[in-house]
Amino acid sequence: MASSVLKKLAGETAIYGVSSILSRLLNYVILTPYLTRAFVTGEYGVVTDMYTYAGLLMVFFTYRMETTFFRFGSGGKEQMDKTFSTASWSLLVSSVFLVSILLLFSQFFADLLKYPDHTDYVILFTLIIAFDALSAIPFARLRLENRPIRFALLKTFSILINLAFIFFFLEACPWLIEKGVSWASTIYDPENRISFVFISNLLASGIVFACLLPMFRKIKFEFDTELWKKMLWYAMPLVIVGLAGVINQLIGIPLMKYLLPGDDQSNLSEIGIYGGCYKIAILMSLFTQAFNYAAEPFFFRNAKKENAKKTYAQVGQAFAFVGSLAFLGIMLYLPVIKHFLDESYHVGLGVVPLLLLAFFCLGMYYNFSIWFKLTDRTKYGAYISLGGVVVTLSLNFLLIPMIGYMGAAWAALACYAFMATVSYLIGQKYYPIAYPVGKILGYIGSAVLVFYLSQLIDLDGSHLAIRLLVNTVFLLIWLGGIYLVERKNLKS
Repeated sequence: MASSVLKKLAGETAIYGVSSILSRLLNYVILTPYLTRAFVTGEYGVVTDMYTYAGLLMVFFTYRMETTFFRFGSGGKEQMDKTFSTASWSLLVSSVFLVSILLLFSQFFADLLKYPDHTDYVILFTLIIAFDALSAIPFARLRLENRPIRFALLKTFSILINLAFIFFFLEACPWLIEKGVSWASTIYDPENRISFVFISNLLASGIVFACLLPMFRKIKFEFDTELWKKMLWYAMPLVIVGLAGVINQLIGIPLMKYLLPGDDQSNLSEIGIYGGCYKIAILMSLFTQAFNYAAEPFFFRNAKKENAKKTYAQVGQAFAFVGSLAFLGIMLYLPVIKHFLDESYHVGLGVVPLLLLAFFCLGMYYNFSIWFKLTDRTKYGAYISLGGVVVTLSLNFLLIPMIGYMGAAWAALACYAFMATVSYLIGQKYYPIAYPVGKILGYIGSAVLVFYLSQLIDLDGSHLAIRLLVNTVFLLIWLGGIYLVERKNLKS
């Protein structure tokens, strides 16, 4: 029984992962190499910086209604429809309010972000986030209804549309202007190229929202006030969790703009280098994100089953194995992967192993944190996340002035390791799950050791093929060792 349930989760994770994998693949094979060559490090730093603030704003726009929808919409179709309507009306009203505030004070926020001449950045991201927020509940419903294929297709469509517009604006329009096509010069300004990356995102978000509009036919012209109050009460601690999560994951990027000793332009250049290398590390979060998309509704659906805790323990172990494999695979083949970035960004590759380990710990936190969602003790999630914020901010303020962007990477690793550890320890009191902690630590510890051993062999002057061959041998040795120890579990 547990095996079949795990297979279903694995299948859904794979489908949800299609959109994540494709987005990352397109980012690393097409978009990131293109942008890191189209823009100098300082310009790319602006792109990285603005998307950090977008992550923070998204928490306020959605206030974790998608997770709350899973909690209150799981009681059958009638309950799902009622929760869907209530959540959708709530987000619509709050989004209109927040959009009005941000647009009205766009110059103030542009000054605050140190982009006084670019209120367009604030306006564009306000509209992007509004469309994404209004799309959150329809996407959550697709997940709760076990419709991962449509979910993945829409997410993938969004990525392709975004890419198409970026290349249209940054490549096709300049070419058309050069050929004397007059209408191209009316929509494209070569002096403000960065804005067109954001405009492309806005167009993609708007088109996807339009594709989801038919789902809003399920909205009834009713608003269940009592249900809404319960949902808000449940969601508020999760808002703190979500806000803290974004701070823990991304706050090092904007802090560098203020804490590094250089001027604004040189600091943005450092942010650009960190942001480019960060993109490589996000390859680890590709699996983490796909897992989380499938696991959150999965955990709620299976909470009342007799063998639920055993299943959760197996899921944690499986995640640790695949996460360790991802870490080792990325690091051993970094000599190839790094060339997806322009050479001017390679100076920051030292952050990659630290960030990969940070994302691994974040994935384990997703596993260990299910206890406070299932037991309605979401306030503990807020406490743990706020503890992570203290770790993140303290180390960023301490380390960034000393060691630059490496300080931000160390802070991220320390934060997520802290959160995973504390969540596991407290969870054993309120919802004990027999996670195989020794094996989990063995997977990631052995992966780090194998990577370290591979670095001891000095092959810097050797041909790339020799380095890759040696690293492949190391990877096979690690896999062989895991197989010998875990033959039964791996087969199941």
